[in-house]
Amino acid sequence: MADSSFDIVSKIDRQEVDNALGQAAREVATRFDFKGTGASIEWQGEHAIEISASADDRASAVLDVFKDKLVKRKQSLKILDASEPRPSGQVSKISVALKEGISSENAKKISKLIRDEGPKGVKAQIQGDELRVSSKKRDDLQAVQRLVKEQDYDFAVQFTNYR
Repeated sequence: MADSSFDIVSKIDRQEVDNALGQAAREVATRFDFKGTGASIEWQGEHAIEISASADDRASAVLDVFKDKLVKRKQSLKILDASEPRPSGQVSKISVALKEGISSENAKKISKLIRDEGPKGVKAQIQGDELRVSSKKRDDLQAVQRLVKEQDYDFAVQFTNYR
């Protein structure tokens, strides 16, 4: 029997993030507490979002609205890397970078965890910015998924390509 396998990845669902950003922008435009503050949220390139408002607390409030929309769309907040509010002329800005991919050091951590605490006969291979986990038994793969989900990493983890 051939080995079963799945991939551990950290990917951004760009469509869901875009929808959350659109919803947050609409809410910011219509909410009474944002009137007259010049609050806005918009894409800044492919993997960054910029929030601006007239004051630090208003910019932070816009970020909170965006986070709320992401959670409602079942996106992990671990994909966000938000800076502190910084003054820029008369407005306050927050840059939010979107984190994607598993770094090699994090992949090594996960691989070591699977080797040390996972079921016997499970192999983990690092392939670029993802990890391929394979085993003869599907039950072992499900045990590995539970093990990885229980860990609290500082990046989002998804399981794809389950065969």
